[in-house]
Order: sequence, then C-alpha cells, then structure tokens
Amino acid sequence: MGLQPSPFSPGKTVPVDQFVGRRKLIEKIEYTLKKSVSGRLENVFLVGERGIGKSSLASYIRTLAEKKNFLGIHVNLLNSHNLVDVVSLISEEIYKQASKEKIANKIKKLLNKFIKEVDMFGVKVEFNGSQSDAEYIVKNFPGFLQKIYDEIKEEKDGIFIALDDINGLSKTPEFANWYKSFVDYIATNNLELPLFIMPIGIPEVRNTLYDHQESLMRIFDVIEVKNLENTDVSEFFSNAFSSVGMNIEVNALNAMVNYSNGLPIVMQEIGDAVFFIAPKDMITFDIAFEGVFEAAKNIGKKYLNPKVFDTLRSEKYRNILKVIGESFTLKFTTNELNKKLDEPERRVLRNFLPKMKELGVIFPDPEGGRGAYKFENHLFAMYIWLQSTFEG
Repeated sequence: MGLQPSPFSPGKTVPVDQFVGRRKLIEKIEYTLKKSVSGRLENVFLVGERGIGKSSLASYIRTLAEKKNFLGIHVNLLNSHNLVDVVSLISEEIYKQASKEKIANKIKKLLNKFIKEVDMFGVKVEFNGSQSDAEYIVKNFPGFLQKIYDEIKEEKDGIFIALDDINGLSKTPEFANWYKSFVDYIATNNLELPLFIMPIGIPEVRNTLYDHQESLMRIFDVIEVKNLENTDVSEFFSNAFSSVGMNIEVNALNAMVNYSNGLPIVMQEIGDAVFFIAPKDMITFDIAFEGVFEAAKNIGKKYLNPKVFDTLRSEKYRNILKVIGESFTLKFTTNELNKKLDEPERRVLRNFLPKMKELGVIFPDPEGGRGAYKFENHLFAMYIWLQSTFEG
C-alpha cells in the first residue's frame, strides 16, 4: 500500500481513538471511578490472558479518568523487582504528568528532592532520591499520596493509578503484604483520599496474591477481560482500513474476524500483514487469507519463546498438533487426543506432554479431570490453530 503508514500497531498499546468494544466493562469501571471522587479508595483488579488487550483497556480508562479531572498515572512494572522500583516509577510518572499541566510547579516543589530531569526538554525524568528516600516512600505510601493530592486538590478531583504487568512482583509476598497494609492504613485512619488504583495481571497472578495474602483479594472489584465480540472485531478492522482509504470485501472481513478469535494482539498482526500485502485499495478474500497466513508466522516468531517456537514446528509433533489445532481450544484431554491418533503417534504423545509442560506451554487442568491440560496463554493455542489451518 505504498508509503502510507499502517493504521495498525502490533505489539503496542492500541491508540485510544482505535479502541473498540468492552462497553459493559468500561461502564462498570466508570461507575467505580465516580465513587472514588467522594474521597474513597477504590481498588479494581484488571485480569486477563496475555494478548487480550488489558493494557489498551487500562490506557483507555486512564484517558476517561483524565476527562473526569483525575491525575492519570499508568506505570508498567514488567521490569520491577521490588517495592522501591514501584514507588520510584510512580513518582516519576506523577512528575511527568504534572509537568504537562498547570499543577507542575506544585508537584515539582513536592518531588524536587526525589526527581531530576535528564534531558533539555524536561520530558524524561528519573527517580533521584537515595535508597532511604525510596524506602521511606514505600513505608509511608498513603501519606505520600495524601501530600500529592493535597497539593493538587484545587485543580484535580482525584488520582488514578494503573499498575500494569504485576506478574513478576506477585511472585513474592512482599507486594501483596505492602498493598494490603496500604489499604488498611487508609481505612483505619479515615483518610479522605479520592484514589483509584488498578493493578493489572494474568489470571495466575490473582491466585498467587491470594496464596500470599488471603484477605487482599477481598478488597478488589475483579474485572475479567475476555475475547472481543465478533461485532467489535469487525468494527475495528472496518474503521482502521477506512482511515487509510481501503475497502474490504465482506468475505475478506469475515475471514479476518474469524481468525482473530477476538484477541487484540492477533487482530493487530493480521491487520498489519494484510495492509502491507494489499496492492490496491480493495482487500479481497485471497489477500486477507494470505495476510492471516503471514500473521501466523509473525506471531510464532515474535511472541513465542524460540525453544517453544522450534518445538511447535517440529516434524515429530506435527500430527499431534494438527489434531489439537482442528479447532481453537484452550483445553484438551489425552483421552480426546488418543481417539484420533494411531499407536505410533500415541507413543510420541507420551513424550510430547512432558516436553510441553517443561517449556511452560501447557499445565495440568484439575477441573478437567485426569489427563486434562490447559494452555498457559491464548497465544500458544492460537499459534497451533493457525499453523494447523495453514500448514496442515
């Protein structure tokens, strides 16, 4: 499609103007957001599989909060290993966001001890406090946020904080205990702090936090992010291609919707692949089909661990994967597979299952009974399904 930039952004948070769907979830979160304005701490746990669009939803909610006159903070904690990292990133983000508005001087005065600007435009900042400074904020986080709000309450109605990708932090009790003590302190001291906090993680994180601090999960309003409806996926593709003057045949659009299976990360890959393949303004079924095939290869290379990618493409597992990939499924049982495999393939299956468990592709599913397994995330299942469809 020439030099025109793609309207898709694989591997990145979806721009707010491209966001579609999730209406009921957004309405529920918006209602909770409104309650926090009265001076309450509200805690929403955003949970969903990898690639399901949690970060894009959080970005959208943050924009919504800012329109409701909140100071909006969204920090990614993927590379955070301890609580010092957490408070440092939050402090940096508060400083950066305040610098974009008329509350800059108030925040700068309060955080001047902890923050420094590291480029000539004052856009990039970093935590400049000592280890003891950071530890002080960790221990006194409610008071720290209370001071922030006291400085900006004439201009802002509250503070919104999204704590994205807490998967790593959840592995030790430290984060769970800290968060629980933070909530308890605000409650027992009757702090009137209009604060909305939204941790974000995969389903296993919820279970891990419960194991570390059983009473912690009771404070959260848990919001589960699931696959998008087909109507939302269709709207997404139609709007994106229309924005760059491209039309789609109905059967081509249906194919892209079907193979996306409601997963935003896959929608972006398919859309991007089709965009660069299409030679004209019209996207035909053949072009869409070729784009989905290209997207399947990209998903394997970009999002799967190289060892997993190589194993899933192994010739010796080909027939097993073909059987699993007959339909898109997140669960399967050895009994179901054995019915469709011959004796040599069943012997291979006995080697296949431990290998997949070792690589973290599957894990036993107790709810499904003996011999039941579940994929670790949607992308493994999606890749096997697409690979089976196009290469089977």
